[in-house]
Amino acid sequence: MFGRKKQHVPQKQIDSLIGASTTIEGDIDFVGGLRVDGRVKGHIHSSSNGPSTLVISEKAMVDGEIRVSHVVVDGSVNGPIYASEYLELLPNARITGDVSYRTLEMQVGAVVDGRLLHMQQETVDVVELKRIGTGT
Repeated sequence: MFGRKKQHVPQKQIDSLIGASTTIEGDIDFVGGLRVDGRVKGHIHSSSNGPSTLVISEKAMVDGEIRVSHVVVDGSVNGPIYASEYLELLPNARITGDVSYRTLEMQVGAVVDGRLLHMQQETVDVVELKRIGTGT
């Protein structure tokens, strides 16, 4: 009702894959779902305000900033992570950098060498209701 924010549903389909033997040097902008099994030397951002999911697999390495609504990490990230909705850190996750999240799930074994920063819910404008009276 009042003050509730619509929750984004995570992108469940993986549209793109960076293979285990692939190294990409440069920034990546994507829409939908992206899985990284290889190495990325650059920033990874989702290009839309809609739901997007990034999966960093166990053997993957990312050197750069990540800005995605839903992030799942089971590999190594050297740089800040901004998960506007949900961040899941699996047991093999190794992050060097600050982590900003709205919702966090961190499993035993995951390591963050940086700050954990909880992002507050966006404020919702309150509509003032006018009273309709019978007049006095």
